[in-house]
Amino acid sequence: MKTLIIAEKPDMGRNIAAAIDPKAKNQRTYIEGEQYIITWAIGHLIGLAEPDAYDDRYKKWNLGDLPIIPEQFKLVPNAKTKDQLKVIAELAKRCSHLVNACDAGREGQHIFSLIQRHLKLKQPVKRLWISDLTPETIRRGFAELKEGADFEPLTRAAKARSEADWLIGMNGSRAFTTKHKELLSVGRVQTPVLALLYDRQKEIEAFQSNKYYEVEAWFEQGETLYRGLWQGERLTDGEKAKALAEKVKGKRGRVESYEVKDTKEYPFKLYDLTLLQREANAKFGFSAKKTLDLAQTLYEKHKAISYPRTNSNYVTEQNIPEMHRALDQLGKTDYRGLVEGADKKFVHKNNKAVCNPSKVEDHHAILPTHKTPGALPPDEAKLYDLIVRRFLSQFYPAASYKMHTVLTAAEGERFKSTIKQLLDLGWKVIYADQKKEKPTGRGKGKADGKEDDEESAEEEVQTPFTLDAAQEVHCKKSSAKEKETQPPKPYTEGTLLKAMESAGKQIEDEELRDAMKDSGLGTPATRASVIERLKNVGYVVMQGKRIAITPKGRTAVELIRGAGVELLTSPEMTGHWERRLNEIARGTASDEQFMANVKKFATMIVDKVRVQRPAEKTAFEGEAAAAGGAGRGRGRTAGAKRGTRGAAAGAGELAAGAKRGTRSAAAGAGEPAAGAKRGTRSAAAGAGEPAAGAKRGTRSAAAGAGEPAAAAKRGTRSAAAGAGEPAAGAKRGTRSAAAGAGEPAAGAKRGTRSAAAGAGEPAAGAKRGTRSAAAGAGEPAAAAKRGTRSAAAGAGEPAALTQAQIAASAAAAPPAATLGACPREGCGGRIIRGKRGYGCSHYKTGCGFVIWKDSFGASLTDTAVMYLLKHGRTAAMRLTGEQGQPVEARLVLLDRTTGRLGIEPVSN
Repeated sequence: MKTLIIAEKPDMGRNIAAAIDPKAKNQRTYIEGEQYIITWAIGHLIGLAEPDAYDDRYKKWNLGDLPIIPEQFKLVPNAKTKDQLKVIAELAKRCSHLVNACDAGREGQHIFSLIQRHLKLKQPVKRLWISDLTPETIRRGFAELKEGADFEPLTRAAKARSEADWLIGMNGSRAFTTKHKELLSVGRVQTPVLALLYDRQKEIEAFQSNKYYEVEAWFEQGETLYRGLWQGERLTDGEKAKALAEKVKGKRGRVESYEVKDTKEYPFKLYDLTLLQREANAKFGFSAKKTLDLAQTLYEKHKAISYPRTNSNYVTEQNIPEMHRALDQLGKTDYRGLVEGADKKFVHKNNKAVCNPSKVEDHHAILPTHKTPGALPPDEAKLYDLIVRRFLSQFYPAASYKMHTVLTAAEGERFKSTIKQLLDLGWKVIYADQKKEKPTGRGKGKADGKEDDEESAEEEVQTPFTLDAAQEVHCKKSSAKEKETQPPKPYTEGTLLKAMESAGKQIEDEELRDAMKDSGLGTPATRASVIERLKNVGYVVMQGKRIAITPKGRTAVELIRGAGVELLTSPEMTGHWERRLNEIARGTASDEQFMANVKKFATMIVDKVRVQRPAEKTAFEGEAAAAGGAGRGRGRTAGAKRGTRGAAAGAGELAAGAKRGTRSAAAGAGEPAAGAKRGTRSAAAGAGEPAAGAKRGTRSAAAGAGEPAAAAKRGTRSAAAGAGEPAAGAKRGTRSAAAGAGEPAAGAKRGTRSAAAGAGEPAAGAKRGTRSAAAGAGEPAAAAKRGTRSAAAGAGEPAALTQAQIAASAAAAPPAATLGACPREGCGGRIIRGKRGYGCSHYKTGCGFVIWKDSFGASLTDTAVMYLLKHGRTAAMRLTGEQGQPVEARLVLLDRTTGRLGIEPVSN
């Protein structure tokens, strides 16, 4: 009998076939040769069943039914890929042995394990464990196949992670949602990450900026001129600082001490995935998900890099020859000029900065392979260039410097100078053609937003610096500079990834960073999806590169902490869980004990929420503007009929009653939903009740919070996003786009397009074929029937337990959210969010106050506007100056009558 090879994806299966059996015949869903049959999964073919698979009563969300803790978790096929699962089952009957060729990691192990468990495959298993997809590596991997039993601990860890996420996500989300009547997504990893963002925002808001002064003096001796910073207690008196500067100006001084030492700077570490994502975000603005997708393409499609989902920055001895070979191949490309300056003697088994087997577990650092790609799309080329340059730098010597430290005394005052004199660029020649930056990944640094006086006094020079300590110096000029303390910087995806890696701790030392890798938030493979999930459920929005937490996200953290389950928001606790999962994978910890603790924790969450006081309705008022404006928080479809697509972003009760052909995707925290009826695919990425039983042909994608469309008429598309009552029943062919502050058209006839820019009552009464886009916050379209697509983006009434409750709650929309009082004297109105700006609710009576959303290159969020209204200025942000140049500045409210803004540069 033959051997069945199961790859994770079709491309990988075809690569394997081409490498080990080029003459094998392609049968579309598998490839068969004389010895092997190669087939594949298509990602996850199997998932954990939804709660209603255990008991019908779980179709409705009821706090009294919690916690839901299955004795044995049920597995359910993914309806969309069930045919491929049948193919694997039939092929397995013809084979005596199996090879697990899924991705070499925890997730790949889990995918194969689920197939094996569900199909009850009893054949002996071998494991293919490789780090790139070049034919040579694949052939070598098959020559060195490992025993499947050796990976049993990894299988147990993957299973424990999946079931733990299900228990915390399902129970936590149902408990908080039903208690507070608002769709709230809770997850083992996403909630602590949200707490990091919440705490940083609170620090920024609480920050009180203080002015201080720096005194600098320029000293000369012959041809040498150098700058020194005054040494002493921080000066807060401007007059005193000016007097001190005048005191030394033009006076003679002496060199009190002068030290010179040689220093070296070694190349930055090779990339792991998180480091690559951080640098791509800082340099190109790529999201974590985009970087992962690009890296996966370079790995799978082009075979140009090694396995990207790694957490190691090192290689083993076995990788050294491959690195030398890749260097030779790069010499035949556009990198030949850099390869000519490289020297293989720097990359050897005794160079612990590169080769450190003790720090390589599943996979080594990301490396270019000897297979060089042809022309790449621009973004793929940018990422490939990052990886290649980091690789090439390892073949260069260290950059060398002379560090001159001078302490100068004048008129009884002391000034410190640090001059960094370049001797040899070394590996930095690799980056000589690029803008000077500070790449991540080496040695000690300073925490985000922190800079001390000593660092700011450092000057880098390329010409020899000479100073005679025995000779006096002359103070040529001096000045007092006004400075201002800066708040912590908002997180970008790059800095958030760094915080996730260290479980929220500010760790700059690289050795400590390595030690924390086992106890971070999530894994390199999952961190991007966690960030995307927070966006999808309406907890955060992007402001340029910066991540801004929405009012809904803030309220979620406050409710969770208020319930007395602070551990659910604790990065340290989740970091400990991640460490325990890694210990299970190594066989040094018990998965049974881990799961017992998780079940206790899930029960504790429910018990705490059960006695919590329900949140006030006003607690979520700010959600309308934040979620609606960002296009997040979409309402889901409940009980929709055939052909309906409902999109709701969040975690909660997804389409209920869906039957065959349904796909439900809930973006929250937990195991993808499984167990929907025949033909159903439910992918609940997080915590929420996945679709269970929606009728044939329905696709429900729940990714937010709001009252979903229910039974809207055939052919209608309702996109209610913002504040107001969304369209319900306008005549056929009508498009109503009510966005902002104003009264949109109501009941417009066929073929009409109504675009009301404001925040008010969107078009009502639309019938078949209508598209209503109400930008505000309110009740999404109700009563949609067959063929309807409802995308209600905003925050309204949360998921209800029954159809009657849904209909009842759709009758009354909540009021539009306000961000503060109108600053115009005597107005008395409130500032509300519109489509393009923030205006006054009294606009109909003549108030012209407006703050435009896009101002000076920044896209303002609700949080920023609330801060601006309260303080008259924003926190420091990256803006575009009047001459078009980028500046670090604040927006200031110049005119309280019109809302005109200006910029106030932040002094350096």
